[in-house]
Amino acid sequence: MSEIHLTHVDTSSHSGLATLHLLGCRARNATEPAELSFIVANESFQLAPYRQAALWLRDRGVTTLSGISQPDLNAPYVQWLGSLCPILAEKAGSQPFQPQPCDLPDHMAAEWEEWLPAHGLWLPLTGPDGQTGGGLLLARDDAWHEAEITLLAEWIGIWQHAWHARTGSNMSSRLAATTRQVLDIRAHARALSPGQLPHTLASLRQKKRLPYVLAVGVALVFPVRLSVLAPGELVPAHPHVIRAPMDGVVDQVLVQPNQRVKAGAQLFALDRASLDARLAVASQALATSQTEYRQQAQQALFDAKSKSRLATVQGGIGEKEAEVGYLRQQSERATLTAPADGIVLMSAPSEWIGRPVVTGERLATLATEGDEELEAWLALGDAIELAPGAPVKLYLNTSPLDPVEAHLRYVAHEAQQRPDGSFAYRLRADLAEGSPRPRIGLKGTVKVSGNYVPLAWWLLRRPLAAARQFVGL
Repeated sequence: MSEIHLTHVDTSSHSGLATLHLLGCRARNATEPAELSFIVANESFQLAPYRQAALWLRDRGVTTLSGISQPDLNAPYVQWLGSLCPILAEKAGSQPFQPQPCDLPDHMAAEWEEWLPAHGLWLPLTGPDGQTGGGLLLARDDAWHEAEITLLAEWIGIWQHAWHARTGSNMSSRLAATTRQVLDIRAHARALSPGQLPHTLASLRQKKRLPYVLAVGVALVFPVRLSVLAPGELVPAHPHVIRAPMDGVVDQVLVQPNQRVKAGAQLFALDRASLDARLAVASQALATSQTEYRQQAQQALFDAKSKSRLATVQGGIGEKEAEVGYLRQQSERATLTAPADGIVLMSAPSEWIGRPVVTGERLATLATEGDEELEAWLALGDAIELAPGAPVKLYLNTSPLDPVEAHLRYVAHEAQQRPDGSFAYRLRADLAEGSPRPRIGLKGTVKVSGNYVPLAWWLLRRPLAAARQFVGL
């Protein structure tokens, strides 16, 4: 704030100058417009005593009264001041003005004695352009002296400078623009008949709302791509399933989970104790049959009865040989080997050792390295129309900012029950060329993109489906 110079104060009172300087410092140190308003309506009493004061601004009305920082705008006194101050501002112009009842309309003059003391003083607030933006009304029982008016006018100029600095804008210019707008509206309203005014106002409101309505309508028909989210993971595209070849008990697990193996590598070994015992018995029975056949062959040279039994004994030998061959084959199959190169996908080995299995039970999966695809489960409420080749993205939990690109291969035509009891459609997608190939088994969230639909349908699809289920239509 610039230095304050009191060059127009026509007074010899040293105390008045000191008080004016003190008030100027108070105004300069004020931080809020509300504090400045309270100072001018109450602290001005130190320059010249008065009984009542009111600060009026054209764009805000009566903002402060003496002793009251926030007056009730519905109070009769405040409303009367709101009608009086514009009249005083118009009559005073840019100079201090001492209003008399004869200067006011009859109804205002009659009410003056009810609300204010006999002698009033209007100190206008003007901007650089000279237009009035408000004023300070002071009233007391005694007449005002010229020295007091001069001192108060100088104080109002200082206070107004502080007000402009705190509000950060040219108050008078802004108030003048607002006044012109109000006068234009009033002039237009006077030119209309009473019946035309409501229709005119409604037409103006409709014209203002029309661009917004059109913008919203265009936005609602704007095409956007319909998409849904589903849980997904990376799975082998063409896995080799390792199954139990017979009923038995797992004796050894010869590999570890996620271990890379070559074709022919041993994976599991079933308990062969029962097979070895049966093979030993069958081998011994075969040897016995072979010995009996030799004896019958020697006796057949001299005994016709022994010769007739040779065919029966020879058939028993073939039966025993077949049983021994089957048991040896089963014994060999008790050790499971890898059908191709790949990575072993299985649970912890300790969960398999000693566990009984049945024929065809899955023990592990052998995945070919680099042969991955995406699997997702589409909820029943998210089953939108999806064409083969639709874009699919997998946001892995380990790296959510680097999606894995894929293209839809198929969606199952029938929902399946998942382990958690919910029903969903199985979705499979091929990874795109050049897309990163994370390891099999990583999980995340899959975003499946469908056809383009209007924005209104994109917003209302789920709410409409929920409402339809709620009402049962």
